[in-house]
Amino acid sequence: MSILLTTLNARYTHASLGLRYLLANMGELQPQTRLQEFVIGAKTTEIVERILAHAPRIVGFGIYIWNVEETAKVVAMLKRVAPQVTVVLGGPEVSHETNEQEIVRLADYVITGWGDVTFPKLCGEILHGPKPLMKVHAGVQPPINEIKLPYSLYTDDDIKNRTLYVEASRGCPFKCEFCLSALDKTAWPFALETFLAEMESLYQRGARLFKFVDRTFNLNIKTSLKIMQFFLDKLEAHPDDPVYAHFELVPDHLPDALKEGISKFPPGALQFEIGIQSFNPAVQTLVSRKQDNQKAADNIRWLTTQSHAHMHVDLIAGLPGETVESFAEGFNKLWALQPHEIQFGILKRLRGTPIIRHTQEFGMVYDPYAPYTILANRDIDFATMQRLVRFARYWDLVANSGRFAHTLPVLLGDAPFQRFMAFSDWLYANTDATHRIALERLVGLVARYLQTLGMDQGAAEALLGSDYSAAKPKPAETPAPKRQARRLAA
Repeated sequence: MSILLTTLNARYTHASLGLRYLLANMGELQPQTRLQEFVIGAKTTEIVERILAHAPRIVGFGIYIWNVEETAKVVAMLKRVAPQVTVVLGGPEVSHETNEQEIVRLADYVITGWGDVTFPKLCGEILHGPKPLMKVHAGVQPPINEIKLPYSLYTDDDIKNRTLYVEASRGCPFKCEFCLSALDKTAWPFALETFLAEMESLYQRGARLFKFVDRTFNLNIKTSLKIMQFFLDKLEAHPDDPVYAHFELVPDHLPDALKEGISKFPPGALQFEIGIQSFNPAVQTLVSRKQDNQKAADNIRWLTTQSHAHMHVDLIAGLPGETVESFAEGFNKLWALQPHEIQFGILKRLRGTPIIRHTQEFGMVYDPYAPYTILANRDIDFATMQRLVRFARYWDLVANSGRFAHTLPVLLGDAPFQRFMAFSDWLYANTDATHRIALERLVGLVARYLQTLGMDQGAAEALLGSDYSAAKPKPAETPAPKRQARRLAA
């Protein structure tokens, strides 16, 4: 074995689609290429030992915002104990501002951008000559349908225990400046029949959970309908063995034909991730985000009231020009639409994104270390930004967890953002913690806080008790399939 492809995933359940694409496109080098994945948090010495157990001549690392710091330690140790091993880096984190990074200094070669064609070519030159002279290689983007699809490389263990990431297209036509997809020229679809044949093969092998990473699943409605029909056919043929599909939707593009298809899905089969990010038109203009807010709101309302899809909607705090007050207004507007989850994100300055052009004017201050989270800006000082960070964490624990369904509306009242911010401040003052708060302790804290709002102890405990009872399955109920129960974790 000459070549090892590896990365540090955020969780074991996350199977790397990027590495499987590389392996699928290795050509004549594929027989001497292997793939091994690790998880962040593992000991550096153990990762290096397991890498070297393969005796590779080349190790290719996938570098992302969540693993760059730990991978830098792995590369540093690997080059010390086995300097003869050639290290090649690729992935979004090293594709921009490349020469400024310590991990790049440690490595032998770097591929920026698309690696499907360039990585096997570089490996061939390293192994057989002539040895490449340049350290940084710009990835060549091949015609989309010349890329070999990787889905047969998902193992039986992957299918049984991990999230299967799939994509019917790459790229994005939109230019939102906080997103790396702003650098794409368009979206490139794979040949649909070929793609669906691969999905059929995965299904026949036992796959039931499919997470689409397409940025704009509903951009081409005809394609969207055909893909959804694939899953509807499976659900109709085997209602006792359901599939589950996750898609990212453009929020203001939901024509009647797509609504009709969505309405056919039963509960527990469909999840949509929708990026609103901000309801503030001035902020949207600043970051080049084109969005019809009224259409987006109408579509979210329709999805929550007229479909069984699970709704996960994103907002980002810290965008240039967004004050706490305008963010609160958008948050309250979104809460009124009643999506199942509001993902409260904090802005991150991804390397290469155009958001950097606002740094000076809006006083944008970012953490110098990954994931480069915004620390302060012209409109939100550091202390207030930290309050927002805690809000986001507690929101996940209380609201997005689904454990406080009856209690949450009482807690939020008619001013959701303001009421939850007050609760967040109180919770931090009484715990000095944002992590490792046991559920039983959290329930007790919520009960105490409700009493500070004027609710008597018995009523508060009864309200929280109704949530606890609702969370316990009744004896006659059949537990949901594990793949559905873990869908949000994926």
